[in-house]
Amino acid sequence: MDSRVIKKRIKAIRRRLNEKKINCLIVTKPANVTYTTGFSGDDSWAVITKGRVYLLTDSRYIEQAQKECSSCTIIQRTDSLAKAVAKLVKKLKSVRTVTVEKSTSLADFEAVKKSVKARLKSVANIIESVRSSKDSSEVAAIKTAGSIAAQALKQTRRYMKPGVTENELAGMLDFQIRKLGATNSFDTIVAFGPNASRPHHQPGKRKLKQKDTVLIDFGVKYKGYCSDITRCFAVGRPTTFYKKVYDVVQQAQTAAIKKIKAGVKINDVDAAARKVIDESDLPVYGHGTGHGLGLEIHELPFLKAESKGKLKAGEVITIEPGVYIPGKLGVRIEDDILVTETGSKLLTRNCSHLPLLTN
Repeated sequence: MDSRVIKKRIKAIRRRLNEKKINCLIVTKPANVTYTTGFSGDDSWAVITKGRVYLLTDSRYIEQAQKECSSCTIIQRTDSLAKAVAKLVKKLKSVRTVTVEKSTSLADFEAVKKSVKARLKSVANIIESVRSSKDSSEVAAIKTAGSIAAQALKQTRRYMKPGVTENELAGMLDFQIRKLGATNSFDTIVAFGPNASRPHHQPGKRKLKQKDTVLIDFGVKYKGYCSDITRCFAVGRPTTFYKKVYDVVQQAQTAAIKKIKAGVKINDVDAAARKVIDESDLPVYGHGTGHGLGLEIHELPFLKAESKGKLKAGEVITIEPGVYIPGKLGVRIEDDILVTETGSKLLTRNCSHLPLLTN
């Protein structure tokens, strides 16, 4: 990770910490550790003070940390993370109050509370709020992740034939992603026919039929950054009703994307997609219209009816409306979108929606 990028991030985070009068933040969420240090390993925490950033890790990751984290002080721990933090805080004479991320597990919070003698409190979304706006290198990584996903899906389409199981098709797609030098950003969803009415269906033994439909929801992680795409297909000639549902979902997605622009209310984007489906006399989906995307597959902002706030330039979000009819079908279309000052930019353009029909 470029040390200049890390320093810029830390500067922005310290501004937020100063606003809240926080002089020591313990960072426990893996994505936040990566964002603030450049470290991509596991089982490590970061500590941010007014003068330094510390990475607390163990012997398994020291060599990796030395290569990835040129902008922070690396501490090799031999005790638990909580005890390692306590030893560090004891040396920081100016620290009277220690703040832990609110996402920290209760067990870890209690362990830190037991070990650290200073006053302990928690705070939410300090780093996440900074992370929500991506710089050019982050946007490029997400776009590349989307391009790899599109290529992997294209290679997998040849196996989308009658007789293949959901499990087999999911495995083939995952294999193509690996071949292209990336990893999955979440477990691939492949759903045939009525199974697609369950938004988070787990692939099973159901075989693809001569006349059937396919929903694939998948993502790629590249250089730590995620893409998230959903595409639907029909094998053989689809029913008139399926084509209607597909068209309505596509119109709903288009309506939401047209709304996207820095300064627009988040719930207005959500409402635009739901309105199209509702006016078509189809059941409106129960999940959110989209979510932020970056080092995590789900991060700020979340596009829901109850969401507060406005979109900001630099945010990367998904737009994923759907229609689900139990026992019959499910259609969802999902793309990754960059919010700009004047509108939006489609980052998953390479992953074509067409053809809807496959032979």
